[in-house]
Amino acid sequence: MSAAVAVHDRTARRTVGLHPEVEALPRERLAALQLERLRESLRRAWEQVPWQRERLQRAGLSGAQDVRTLDDLRRLPFTVKTDLRDHYPFGLFALPVEQLARLHASSGTTGKPTVVGYSAADLNTWADLMARTLHCAGARRGDIVHNAYGYGLFTGGLGMHAGAERLGAVVVPASGGGTERQVALIMDFGARVLCATPSYALAIAEVAEAQGVDLRRSALRVGLFGAEPWSEAMRREIQARLPLKAIDNYGLSEIMGPGVAVECEQQDGLHGWEDHFLFEVVDPDTQAPLPDGAAGELVITTLTRQALPMLRYRTRDITRLTRVRCACGRTHARLLRVSGRNDDMLIVRGVNVFPSQIEAVLIGQPHLAPHYQLVLRRRGSLDHVTLEAEAVPGLAALQYDGVAREVAHRVKSTVGITVEVVLQAPGALPRSQGKAVRVRDLRKKGA
Repeated sequence: MSAAVAVHDRTARRTVGLHPEVEALPRERLAALQLERLRESLRRAWEQVPWQRERLQRAGLSGAQDVRTLDDLRRLPFTVKTDLRDHYPFGLFALPVEQLARLHASSGTTGKPTVVGYSAADLNTWADLMARTLHCAGARRGDIVHNAYGYGLFTGGLGMHAGAERLGAVVVPASGGGTERQVALIMDFGARVLCATPSYALAIAEVAEAQGVDLRRSALRVGLFGAEPWSEAMRREIQARLPLKAIDNYGLSEIMGPGVAVECEQQDGLHGWEDHFLFEVVDPDTQAPLPDGAAGELVITTLTRQALPMLRYRTRDITRLTRVRCACGRTHARLLRVSGRNDDMLIVRGVNVFPSQIEAVLIGQPHLAPHYQLVLRRRGSLDHVTLEAEAVPGLAALQYDGVAREVAHRVKSTVGITVEVVLQAPGALPRSQGKAVRVRDLRKKGA
């Protein structure tokens, strides 16, 4: 048994979670805490963000006192990503920039970047929540945490780093890239926890296999994966190639970063930390609230964020909520696996398609590696979809056409769209060190 595993066994808790007084809080007391914090967050937005105050006034509110129950949340207007871009860079902040401790930003590949700010108190809250998140996933004090999320303006790397330190773990700040060296560090340092995007976790496994390194003999036991949608099929693939339990983690920078919700070791939905966030699911077309269990767009309101209070932020992520108590004993609502983003959904000849549906067909096929891209073009007046997949090493080139036809048949019968499958040689498709690029939609470019 490795030293890291021994530490894990010695420090296992009988209570629920790292913060048991909150994680197992009775729902009526949790609701009372949420209402108190909602009114405070609303007061901050009203007093410090003129744009928010004007919108709230147009919605018929005269102040935070108008919110008397959690149901009054529905009176508040939604916030969307373009609102942040329209007020670039600091127009939605509730604190002057000189009072902030840190800025993060999106890449801005589709326009102005989304800029988010944190006060010192926000960073302290974030570190606490990330420590809770890591603990919920199975990490413990003294564990070696190999952090392969990118550092920099992306929130993943620094968010995970601060949480691991707050937990009392030992952080290896590997970031992305240099995968051969990362394999060596995982083996040499005895990391028990791997933090990465799921696609990069598979890339690490693939490079290790090519080097003749058996990561299944490593000390890894916990994988905390997120930042991109991934399927149950990919989870099974990761767990088959790495000796760990693959745990889903959810977050977004507009709300905080990673650590908004996470699976426990039951792997039965992601616990949303309701003492800091309010979760709703709405119909993405009508914006009408949906009952628990119905699939729709996730909407989040921050309850404790000082620098950037978010009121009813439309995430565009499609999920379902359940408030049934988890077998682990935690009382917080659970998000059932995010199936994709509403703005990632493709409409192909009238059929709604999420890339995760294609992934579920591909992963686990005996002749395919877990790497693919969808390329959409317009041919005449019709959509044409090319699915570029990758063969496993050792598959004879003469077999490519037969495998491609079989995959096309499976996609047609399972997803309902016709695709042209092009099977590539091993290693031909690009590998991602961060979020995987699964779709290239060239229809508007006339390609």
